[in-house]
Amino acid sequence: MNLSIAQGIAIPFIGTSLGAMCVLFMKRDLGRAVQRALTGFAAGVMVAASIWSLLIPAMEQSTSMGKMSFLPAVIGFWLGTLFLLLLDHVIPHLHMNAAKAEGPKNHLAKTTMMLLAVTLHNIPEGMAVGIVYAGFLAGSPKITAGSAMALSLGIAIQNFPEGAIVSMPIHAQGKGKGQACLSGILSGAVEPLGALLMLAAASVFVPIMPYLLSFAAGAMMYVVVEELIPEMSSGEHSDIGVIMFAAGFSLMMALDVALG
Repeated sequence: MNLSIAQGIAIPFIGTSLGAMCVLFMKRDLGRAVQRALTGFAAGVMVAASIWSLLIPAMEQSTSMGKMSFLPAVIGFWLGTLFLLLLDHVIPHLHMNAAKAEGPKNHLAKTTMMLLAVTLHNIPEGMAVGIVYAGFLAGSPKITAGSAMALSLGIAIQNFPEGAIVSMPIHAQGKGKGQACLSGILSGAVEPLGALLMLAAASVFVPIMPYLLSFAAGAMMYVVVEELIPEMSSGEHSDIGVIMFAAGFSLMMALDVALG
């Protein structure tokens, strides 16, 4: 693995870690308006990444199928959606500001289930980065070093506020700042692990790359619709979530086009 790929895999995790460290310096929990703004921004980045970094390249790599070039993208998208739906039902977790946990009944602490919710959220992001870099290593003509780095940077940017969104509520639940910070950092550890697993099987993935790219897109879109959009719209009516969604979408779109 060359240095640029190692950096690309590490950047999203660094973004989460830096965000989690905010708990060491901030005296108060994040307000609801701030949480809605950060969640909306993350949703915008993930939607744009799903389209420009994953679905469009998946269809471009299937042009030999002619008018049916959309088929691998549709199949992969549905598989990714169903995969996250399955995880959502088998892993106990608690979303931010939710009163009731999801998944099987358990006796886990509230902070543990909050951590699992964000870890579940990060799985498709790590897979997306790994799949794109696997495509780059395999020589896929529609995936460049710049486009892969654009995806890593976009996810890292939205991971920074996510790290804070994780660590601050955990501290507010009574955990020490150091423990809350570590929990936030660990929530992002699944991303480089997922990316490395995808890279390890890069040669195997080449024939099914369009399916894998769209699989990651489906998983990411599931997180956006099932978790992020409800969170950015919850509580008293506010436009801040929608505005920040547009900001995140625009930033990720610009990064992908400019660097790709």
